[in-house]
Amino acid sequence: MTEIRSSRTGARARRSLAAAVPLAVVVAALLAPGSAQATGTQSGAALPSEVLELGNWKLTLPIGEEEDPTEIFQPELDDYVKDPYFKVADSGDAVRFRAPVNGVTTGGSSNPRTELREMESDGEDEIEWSSTSGRHTLTVREAFTHLPEDKPHVVGAQIHGGDDDVTALRLEGSKLYVTEGDTTHHHLITDDYELGTVFEFGYVVEDGEIEVYYNGELETTLESSDSSNYFKAGAYTQARCENSSPCSEDNYGEVEMHEVSVTHED
Repeated sequence: MTEIRSSRTGARARRSLAAAVPLAVVVAALLAPGSAQATGTQSGAALPSEVLELGNWKLTLPIGEEEDPTEIFQPELDDYVKDPYFKVADSGDAVRFRAPVNGVTTGGSSNPRTELREMESDGEDEIEWSSTSGRHTLTVREAFTHLPEDKPHVVGAQIHGGDDDVTALRLEGSKLYVTEGDTTHHHLITDDYELGTVFEFGYVVEDGEIEVYYNGELETTLESSDSSNYFKAGAYTQARCENSSPCSEDNYGEVEMHEVSVTHED
């Protein structure tokens, strides 16, 4: 088993997915060479990397040239902070991801993002994996903390394929959805989500299926046969100046992430 860990406190995340991951797999992950025990919250953290293990991620920011947003790779990411987009939250035990409606976007989207993109374990190359081979798990512990005006929609985590998103966790006002392809309202998790509520969300991908978990409970299972998948997590604001006013830095989507953990098994 190859394990890529991306959380300073990932042990709690793995326990909550125990229903999805067999006990033997969980134990093996904890005992794998190079694995570490949880270090607890970093109340005095100054850098996001002191809260989240960012070794196998790159960061996309909503600043830079149009359709050419800033990307931060390892090892620079370990020492990187950018107020107000990517910084340690006031609580000291989470990382703020903020994307304003007037932010720079990628060529493949008209919406801004401050978002992590999964990379190989050394952080240098973009990773791709198949939903029909091996077992692939993402667990995030996070909270939506701010929504844009007029179109209060933000994505907090997703599985992306080579051409488009496969599935995402999407908040629209107080309604929290799991999407499937272009079907944004595939599965309703809850219709009364309150901003600031911390939750655990997970994907378990194996044998052409994606199991989706919320606070340890299986919510839905999707079919998938994509061979170019990768995980993403952060704040992907689903609004822009054309449909959300004011067109300014003060109108934004925001997520605070407490933990993020990824595993890949052969």
